[in-house]
Amino acid sequence: MSESRTTADFYFDPLCPWAWMTSRWMLEVEKVRPVDVRWKVMSLAVLNENRLDELPEEYREMLETKAWGPVRVVVAARELHGDEVVGKLYTALGTRFHNNGEGPTREAIAGALKDVGLPEDLVEYADKDTYDTELRASHKEGIDKVGQDVGTPVVAVPGPDGDEVAFFGPVVTPTPRGEAAARLWDGTLLVASTPGFYEIKRTRTAAPSFE
Repeated sequence: MSESRTTADFYFDPLCPWAWMTSRWMLEVEKVRPVDVRWKVMSLAVLNENRLDELPEEYREMLETKAWGPVRVVVAARELHGDEVVGKLYTALGTRFHNNGEGPTREAIAGALKDVGLPEDLVEYADKDTYDTELRASHKEGIDKVGQDVGTPVVAVPGPDGDEVAFFGPVVTPTPRGEAAARLWDGTLLVASTPGFYEIKRTRTAAPSFE
C-alpha cells in the first residue's frame, strides 16, 4: 500500500531571498517525504503597509518601489492561467532574482514569464491593482494562520490530530539536501505541532547561499 501524501501550503513573496531558500528546501522535502507543495502568495508590501514609518529607509523604499510588481504578476498568472503555473513561475522568478542576481526588475519578470511559457505581457500587471483583492485574500489566508509578527514564508500542513499546523520559516542557508532536508522537516513539524510552542531563534551570521 502506498503511503498517503500530505499537502503543504507554502505562502511566499518572490522578492524575499530567505523565502526562496526555504522554498528550495521544500522541493527537497517532496523528494524524501510524502509531501506535495501547494504554492500560494503572500505579500511583504501588504504585511508592512501600515507600519512603513517604523521601518529603515532602505527597506521602506524597497517595499514601496519593488515589492508590489512581482507578486502582482504571480497572482495575475494564477488567475488567468491556473494554480498549476504558480510554482513554476516562482522558480523562474527566484532563479533570476536571486541565483542570477538580476533582482526584481521588469526585464527579469518578463524573462521569467518567457522561461515558463507564459505570455510576457503579463508583466504589465506589475503596475496594476487588477487582482489586488485576490492578492490580499491569499495573503490574509496565510498570515491568519500564524499571526502578524512574522514574515515570509508561511507553511501550513495538516497536524497529527487533524488540526492544522502552521509556522513561519524555517530560515536556513544553505538549502538542506537529501536526508538533511528530511530531518529538518521532521523536526520542524515536531516542534510546530507542540501545543504552546512559539519560537526558536538565533542571530543570522550568514547571507543566503544560492548555490
